[in-house]
Amino acid sequence: MTKRIKVAGTVVLVMAIASGVALTGQQASSYRAPRTSDGKPDLQGIWQVLDTADYNIQTHQARPGVPAGLGIVEGEEIPYQPSALAQKQKNFEAGATADPAAKCFFPGVPRIMYMPYPFRIVQTSDFVELLFEFGHHTRIIYTNGAPHHENIPFWMGDARGRWDGETFVVETKNFYDENWFDKAGNFHSEALELIERFTRTGPDHIRYEVTVTDPKVFTRPWKMTTTLYRRVEPNARLLEYECFALSVYEGKRFDKHIKKP
Repeated sequence: MTKRIKVAGTVVLVMAIASGVALTGQQASSYRAPRTSDGKPDLQGIWQVLDTADYNIQTHQARPGVPAGLGIVEGEEIPYQPSALAQKQKNFEAGATADPAAKCFFPGVPRIMYMPYPFRIVQTSDFVELLFEFGHHTRIIYTNGAPHHENIPFWMGDARGRWDGETFVVETKNFYDENWFDKAGNFHSEALELIERFTRTGPDHIRYEVTVTDPKVFTRPWKMTTTLYRRVEPNARLLEYECFALSVYEGKRFDKHIKKP
C-alpha cells in the first residue's frame, strides 16, 4: 500500500507492505544464528547501519547538509507532550551547534546505535560489550544477573541483558537528560528507559528494535526499528575517530587552539 506522510508541509508518498513489514526490508524469519561456546546466539562482529536516522529519526526531505531519508519510527509519530513538542521545535531551530553530540558529549543510547559509524560486538558469559568507532565510546551490557545501579546517571545509560530465544533483550535506564535522539532535536529526559531487541535475521543482518519510554516527555511508549549490516570486508576494523567540536566554547572556536604546521 502507499502511505502519505506530511514532512515540512509537503506530502511524501512512502511504499509500505500491507503485512506491516518494516521498511528496512528485513523480514522476521526462522533463521538460527551461530552459537557461542556457551550456547547463546552469536552477535559478534563489526556492524553498521545504512540509514539517515542520525540526521532525523522521522522521514525527512533533503536540505543543506542533510540527505533525504525514510524514518525508523514506527507509525512515523513521536508522541510528544505539548510542552515537550515545543522544546523539540526550539532544539531544531537552534541548529546543528546546539546538538550535544556536536559538542563532543556522549551521543547516548539509542542514538549511537544508528550513527553512521561501525561498531564491534564482543560477547562473554558475563557481559556483552559494544565498542564504537565514534568517539571510542563503549557500552557494557551485563548478562550475569547483576542489578541496575540506583540513582547513578550514565551518559550511555545502565544496561542489563538477557536472552529470549534468538533475541538479545536489553533494558537500559539511569540516563542523563542532555542527549538528543538525532540532529533534528528529538530529545528525552532523565526518566528515559529503553527496551532494545537484537535479533539476527540472516548471516549479515541484525534487526534492531528499541522501545522508548519517558513519561516526562512522551504520552506513551513508542518504537524504532532499523537494520544493522555486518561488515564483511576482509580488512574490516574500527578506525581512529576523534571528536572535534566546531561549536563556540568559552567564546572561542576549538580550531583556533590547534597549532598550525
